[in-house]
This record gives sequence, C-alpha cells and structure tokens, in this order.
Amino acid sequence: MLFKKKRITKMILCLAVVLISMTTILIAQEPDVKQVMSKELKDIPGKEALMITVEYPPGGADPVHKHNAHAFVYVLEGSIVMQVKGGQEVTLTPGQSFYEGPEDIHVVGRNASKTKPAKFVVVLIKEKGAPALIPVK
Repeated sequence: MLFKKKRITKMILCLAVVLISMTTILIAQEPDVKQVMSKELKDIPGKEALMITVEYPPGGADPVHKHNAHAFVYVLEGSIVMQVKGGQEVTLTPGQSFYEGPEDIHVVGRNASKTKPAKFVVVLIKEKGAPALIPVK
C-alpha cells in the first residue's frame, strides 16, 4: 500500500511539472506590447493617436479581437500573418504594411515563424480614452 501511495505521489508531481511547463510555454507565446506614445488630435475632436510596438515570440499569436479604430501596421522584423474577417490572409515581411478599419474583426494575427521573433509598429486612430484592443468571442 505504501508503494502505491509513493507511486501516485510521483505521478501527481510529474503531472504538475508538465502542467506548469505547458502553462509557461503558453504564457511565453503572448505578444509583448509596449506603448510608444499617445497624442490627442485636437483638430479631430474626441480622437487620439496611439502608437505601440508589438513583438510576437516564435509561434506567438493574438486572440481574435477588434480595435474600434483605424489601425496602421508596419513590420519591422521577422514575418507576421494577418487577416480580418472576410479578407484574405496575408504574410508580411519587414517594410510591408497592413490596415484594419474600425469595423474589422482581426481573426488572424500571428508570427509566421516558430523559431524567430517578429516585431511591428501599430498606429491607432481611436476615440480618446477608448481601449486599444477589444476581445471578440
């Protein structure tokens, strides 16, 4: 009986290690988003521009979302895959750009590489104080 308890305890510990490792991998694949600047657009009442950088780790991706904004994407490093609902999936490399309108739902946003990071700049023209990203289910 004691042998079975030790064996079950070892199995539980192994399972816990596997679950923690999987959680760490999943968390590590989330994009790193940094605000570069925010500026009220005084000649467009109620609007502001928000500039952010986004870095996808290898294999990283965004959840399905929208911005309720005009979003201008410019790729700095690596390769990313983008698609809005009803649009074509496109793969972008450094120097290429992508646009999302206020009504678009961003269904694909991911790093095209499983081994190299990708980095891009996004400029959002949005309602002042509104969130930059709205999850869509």
